[in-house]
Amino acid sequence: MEENLDQKIAELQTIIDNGKRIVFFTGAGVSTESGIPDFRSVDGLYNQHYKYPPEEIISHHFYEENPEEFYRFYKDKMLWLDAEPNYTHQFIAKLEQMGRSLGVVTQNIDGLHQKAGSKHVYELHGSVLRNYCEDCGAFYDAKFIADSEGVPRCPKCGGMIKPDVVLYEEGLSEAVLSGALAAIQSADVLIVLGTSLVVYPAAGLIRYFSGNKLVLVNRSVTPYDSQADLLIQASFKDVFPKIRLE
Repeated sequence: MEENLDQKIAELQTIIDNGKRIVFFTGAGVSTESGIPDFRSVDGLYNQHYKYPPEEIISHHFYEENPEEFYRFYKDKMLWLDAEPNYTHQFIAKLEQMGRSLGVVTQNIDGLHQKAGSKHVYELHGSVLRNYCEDCGAFYDAKFIADSEGVPRCPKCGGMIKPDVVLYEEGLSEAVLSGALAAIQSADVLIVLGTSLVVYPAAGLIRYFSGNKLVLVNRSVTPYDSQADLLIQASFKDVFPKIRLE
């Protein structure tokens, strides 16, 4: 097994060495090594028990109808403000700084790619770091939300503040979607990391890749495994520290 992994890492090394327009597509699994739980693993948010299912709590209608319960869950389980970028975040940022990567398309809302130094980040599902008053549009950071009592209200006008996060039943930003699509269509290598690839429309973006190499690195199976030129089922800490960047 170890020999097989080493062989696959060597293959990944060759793909990265030859790639000139690499794009990364990341999901929650990339941030688990920073201490942020993913959604669908054994210990993920969807396997924990609350008064309501997490899928319902983080939906648009629930936010509208029961903001108190929404924010109780959101502050407890969605805000990880002390989390730091891990090696994989830093690896992705370094490749962009070297001019080898076009950027990262992410389903994550934690802002860790930017914290690691990535400049071109397409946040498909928004970010917990941005929050806006629904009435006057005033901006508030994540710390304001974390420190607020109950439902956060705008000190300027009293309006309810909403995280700039795409909830279930809400559409993705057309501008972000367009940028992500352009990056993927321009890539010669697409490296998909830590996502189950079952959440649409985000997962559907993979279909628009027509470059040379599709690489999937994930601990569990995905619907796209059979289409990958290279499939690595392992933890990122066992993969990326072994890749040389020159």
